[in-house]
Amino acid sequence: MTNADADDALSGLAPLLRVRPELTDFCRFGGAWASSHRAEPAGWAYFHIVTKGSVLLDRAGFGSLRLDAGDILLLPHGDAHTVRAPGAAGHGGPPVATLYRNALRMQASIGVEPDTELICGRLHFEAAPQNLIVAALPDVVVLRVGERPLASRFHPIMLGIRDELNDARPGAPAIAKDLASALFVMMLRAHLEASAPEEGLLRLLNQRMTAQAVLAMVRDPGRAWTLDDLAQTAASSRATLVRAFRKATGVAPLAFLTDLRLGLARRSLGSGAASMDQIAADVGYQSQAAFSRAFLRKYGVRPGKLRHDAHALQAGQDT
Repeated sequence: MTNADADDALSGLAPLLRVRPELTDFCRFGGAWASSHRAEPAGWAYFHIVTKGSVLLDRAGFGSLRLDAGDILLLPHGDAHTVRAPGAAGHGGPPVATLYRNALRMQASIGVEPDTELICGRLHFEAAPQNLIVAALPDVVVLRVGERPLASRFHPIMLGIRDELNDARPGAPAIAKDLASALFVMMLRAHLEASAPEEGLLRLLNQRMTAQAVLAMVRDPGRAWTLDDLAQTAASSRATLVRAFRKATGVAPLAFLTDLRLGLARRSLGSGAASMDQIAADVGYQSQAAFSRAFLRKYGVRPGKLRHDAHALQAGQDT
C-alpha cells in the first residue's frame, strides 16, 4: 500500500473516528513500580506514551511486552493490563504521590529518583460504525516512534502533549486532547501502511479501491446500495470490485454490506434504546419482519430475544 493510498483511505476514515481522548495520568516513576488497569467497556481503548525510560506491559495469557522511550501503545479493545518497571514483580513498589492539575492526575514515586515517564489515557469511540472499525484492529498496536522516518512526524506531537501537560498553561488540557486525537489517526495510518492483514475489514481498508466502498457503506448503511453504486464510489468496474472483496473477505460487496448492517444492528440492540423499527430502518431494512428474518439467519436468534437477554444481563450487573 502506498502512502498516497493510505492517506486517501484515512481521509475518509478520520471523520468516522470521532475519537474523544481522555488524558488521565502523567506519571514519573522510579524503582520497582507497577500500575494496573482494569478492563474497559466496549467503545473504550487504552493508550500509553512512553516519553522516558522503559516499561513492560503484562496481559493475562500473554508474555511481557517491552516499550521504550518514543513508543506508543494502543490497546484498542480496552483489555485489562499492568504496566511496570522491568525489574518489578507486578505489585508493590515505592509509595506514589498524587495530585490533580486540571483534572489530570499527576503521579510521582516518593523517595526514588524517577527514571520513567509515561502519559496515559483512554480513547472513546462514540458510535457503532466507529466501534466496528476498531473491532477489526488487533489486540495490541505498538508504534516504535524512535524508528525513522516516524520520529520526525511523531516526536513533535508527543513532545507537544508532554509539554502542555507539564507546563499547565491556560488551555493546556484542550490542546493536549486535540494533539492526542491527531496522534491516534496518525497511528492508525502508520499501522495500515506497515501491516498486511490477511483478511477482513483491515485488508479492505488497506487498499484504496475497496476502502472507498467500505467507507461509503459505513457512512450510510441504510442506503439502498447497488453494486453499480459501490463500483462508481470505488472508481472501479463491478467485476474488479467483486474480485477484490472476495479475495479479502471471501464474500461479494453486497454480502459484506449485509454483514455490516447486521453487525451494526446487533451493537444497537445491545447498547441502545432505539425501537426495533428504527434500528431496522437505520441499517437499510424496509420492515421489522425482514430485518428479523435476516438477523435470525445470521445469528440464530431473533433480535427481540437478543435485546431482552442483553437488558437482563445488564440489570443483573447493576444489582
